[in-house]
Amino acid sequence: MVRRQLGRTGLTVSSVALGTTKLGRNTGVKYPVDFALPSDQEVAALLESAYQLGVNLIDTAPAYGESERRLGPFIENHRDEIVLCTKCGEQYLNGRSVYDFSAQAILASVEQSLRRLRTDHIDILLLHSDGHDVDILTQTDAIDTLSRLKKSGKIRAAGISAKTKAGILEASRTLDVIMAPFSQKESSLAEALAEVQGRGLGVLAIKGLFSGHLEAGPAIAFVLRQPFIDALVVGTIDPAHLTEAAAMAQRLRVAN
Repeated sequence: MVRRQLGRTGLTVSSVALGTTKLGRNTGVKYPVDFALPSDQEVAALLESAYQLGVNLIDTAPAYGESERRLGPFIENHRDEIVLCTKCGEQYLNGRSVYDFSAQAILASVEQSLRRLRTDHIDILLLHSDGHDVDILTQTDAIDTLSRLKKSGKIRAAGISAKTKAGILEASRTLDVIMAPFSQKESSLAEALAEVQGRGLGVLAIKGLFSGHLEAGPAIAFVLRQPFIDALVVGTIDPAHLTEAAAMAQRLRVAN
């Protein structure tokens, strides 16, 4: 698997990352086809496939239902080989998202994530934006709290899963990593992502397949060809889909 430096974080990540929403949540999601949550055996097979493919970046969140808990045993057994990304600020409770970016909520969320993931540190912690990126970054405790967590050693890098150009640019003043939607269908954030990547931030793309509405091969190739994208997060519970994404990344590397 192709590996890339993630901005100035000091982390080296696979160009294809595993997104794990579908490991723990199948309600309130925007996929074209309904799906059942995978069994424990299916989760284990998916994670083993990722490991064998060289996918070292795993993305999860408290808002992904049971995802963090189900990842825990694998993370515990492979901690030194995994770049672990999770989030804070959003919880999914009783069928709806609840957002809280106060210091108390972020600190509690991180402690919960550490327990569920069976680790003593998180490599990348992202603010899970509700779309009000700039307000979160400038009108809450979030930035100061992320700084405290970095100083304590509980997180290595801090960032935001952003939804707006203004939020991406504001985040570049204080944070290390940007996660944002980017695809053939929706590329409006390209200019902002390129700008902050040039400033030394790591850039992670999500929704590269437009929540399953685009053909996988061309969609993955489009995202990974962009010089400002460090990695594409592919959300899947099918090892074959992950293998296809990894193969595309390898073909692009050979072509270049």
